[in-house]
Amino acid sequence: MKRSVLAVTCIVGSLLVGNAQHAHAKQPRKLVKKELSAADKETQFVTSLMQKMTLAEKIGQISQYVGGSLLTGPQSGALSDSLFARGMVGSILNVGGVDKLRPLQEKNMQLSRLKIPILFAFDVVHGYKTIFPTPLAESCSWDTNLMFETAKAAAVEAAASGIHWTFAPMVDIARDPRWGRIVEGAGEDTYLASQIAAARVRGFQWNLGKTNAVYACAKHFVAYGAPQAGRDYAPVDLSLSTLAEVYLPPFKACVDAGVRTFMSAFNSVNGIPATGNRWLMTELLRNRWNFQGFVVSDWNAVQELKAHGVAETDKDAALMAFRAGVDMDMTDGLYNRCLEEAVREGQLDVHAIDAAVERILRAKYVLGLFDDPYRFLDLKRERREVRSESVTALARKAATASMVLLKNANATLPLSKQTKRIALVGPLANNRSEVMGSWKARGEEKDVVTVMDGIKNKLGKDVVLNYVQGCDFLDLSTHEFSAAFEAAKHSDVVIAVVGEKALMSGESRSRAVLRLPGKQQALLDTLRKAGKPLVVVLMNGRPLCLEKVDKQSDALLEAWFPGTQCGNAVADILFGDAVPSAKLTTSFPLTEGQIPNYYNYKRSGRPGDMPHSSTVRHIDVPNKNLYPFGYGLSYTTFSYGEMQCPQQFAADGSLQVSVEVTNTGHFDGEEIVQLYVADKVASMVRPVKELKGFQKVFIPKGQTKRVDFVLHAHDLGFWDNTMQYVVEPGTFEIMVGKNSEDLQKKDATWKGDSRTP
Repeated sequence: MKRSVLAVTCIVGSLLVGNAQHAHAKQPRKLVKKELSAADKETQFVTSLMQKMTLAEKIGQISQYVGGSLLTGPQSGALSDSLFARGMVGSILNVGGVDKLRPLQEKNMQLSRLKIPILFAFDVVHGYKTIFPTPLAESCSWDTNLMFETAKAAAVEAAASGIHWTFAPMVDIARDPRWGRIVEGAGEDTYLASQIAAARVRGFQWNLGKTNAVYACAKHFVAYGAPQAGRDYAPVDLSLSTLAEVYLPPFKACVDAGVRTFMSAFNSVNGIPATGNRWLMTELLRNRWNFQGFVVSDWNAVQELKAHGVAETDKDAALMAFRAGVDMDMTDGLYNRCLEEAVREGQLDVHAIDAAVERILRAKYVLGLFDDPYRFLDLKRERREVRSESVTALARKAATASMVLLKNANATLPLSKQTKRIALVGPLANNRSEVMGSWKARGEEKDVVTVMDGIKNKLGKDVVLNYVQGCDFLDLSTHEFSAAFEAAKHSDVVIAVVGEKALMSGESRSRAVLRLPGKQQALLDTLRKAGKPLVVVLMNGRPLCLEKVDKQSDALLEAWFPGTQCGNAVADILFGDAVPSAKLTTSFPLTEGQIPNYYNYKRSGRPGDMPHSSTVRHIDVPNKNLYPFGYGLSYTTFSYGEMQCPQQFAADGSLQVSVEVTNTGHFDGEEIVQLYVADKVASMVRPVKELKGFQKVFIPKGQTKRVDFVLHAHDLGFWDNTMQYVVEPGTFEIMVGKNSEDLQKKDATWKGDSRTP
């Protein structure tokens, strides 16, 4: 009946329109122009622009060059007026600051035919001018909201200085602390790293299209963190199940979080260099994951396909990378030199060039650069946003939240603010340059608060602070040892600040020996002889082998590289204005021979806990880490009640797990409660445990909080060697506790559910 009424109404309406048109036949018909949607306007603009572009100008848009002296790799690809004039520069990296970027954009707009704006990129890895703790350090906070805020703050500073695009976050899983770039990631666990990856992407891109956000870049795709022997750039050989289960999920999390760019990895994966790997860049990333942004190579990585031995000539290398799905060539200039000829000779379809160029142009359109190429280049905004009070306060907060208390014998810490005499010793005790860590962007030493300054700020003039450097990082001299000993002998407490130089970790900074470099261990030996409480503050970019340091120290604080607010944050922790809450996201081995030493290793037919000697073990060291994944102490103590866990999953595939946690100490504090699962019997060998949830909860002293987790059957699955996600019914060990070793355990069975994928 309703359909009949509707039909009649339509007919009557048509008749009325017809009569009206007939009555006013002599009047011109008014046409209502439909307003284009924002997406349609973008498409129309980009399509129109591309129709005006020559092939050379198109290839120029997918070429990136170095624009300054801040380098991330070997010098190459210098800019020239000729490149600008021919429209052959799509992006420039490693120049920052409005005063430097505006002249480059002006030159491009003056000399190029079509006036297509340059996209400016920079390695804003853990801050731009205000330097936050290194990413590995920040990950130890287990605070994704905090990491969103620091990425956002870095984006605000960078964008205010003219930057459009950062080459971060690095989301490579790193299970080998010898690898130098472990400092740039979130540690060894895939679940946690995926959460952090998404948070940092959202932080950098928090307000895209405005002048206070930047494009993020998920790097390095993929498995760059698994090189043979921990040597940077070395080949990677992995089963497809391990690739899918361990190394790919953080990148997928970035896609799901809306990341706009990817960077290909230097390494080969199962014999094919990532930069030339079409299966990775196109079949997986674009076709299966539906990634809509663009892919940039790493520094000179296209040209390096020749060194890999998979390309004979520059042209072969350019074609291999482009066909694989690398849209933009970083620094080596091969796309500009080789791709036009390849199209002319029929080796490359121009439509493929068009697709890559369209992605780049759309990225520039979204940022509003076609409306105003200089909209990010505002000196007043730069002065207002860079090093603001709010971002400085956030840097201090992030640094304290990232420091892991590894030992605190006899409640040595926190130190009393009434302490009268302090011996402050070590190469990092009064250092400004090293404490920012590697990839310090445009951080400046003058903005850094040293540990010595931080203690003075905290205690004022009443304390006698006797500073002796003691030794350098690489110098084998011991001529200051006697002065260090005397300072320690006449002190109430000794604070030794030791560790690595900033560039002992980072790109191309792999180490085979993970001990304190130089004579620092000997310096600690000397200080221990003074017989005074010894507080060791570590600053480093990776786990070190610290068994002797652990035995010597009364308190041991892993401060990592804390950044600009180093000294204030260290003093906040040492003197109790901040209570440590961070926990390790990477395991610390007893010795290098145990590496790789990650917590979630797969089972063996002869596990290390069997009662005979023929087991998975080393005969000369225990089968354990010095400090396990998830470990970290506080100034307060927490007790866990009995974990509540049903014996079976519910019909909808869910499992409710809870535990009551009580603050039994004398300080208010935060505890990171961790949930692990182990599949007891499966069709493939499974890890002994895997992190599946965590909560960071604040608990006032004397109070109890119930912590609830909801585990779903889908979370119990795994990737097989055909890269299919498999969820199998069975019995699972559910574990809750304060770190990956100190856990309560109960079994729960999932019988299967057709509704669970």
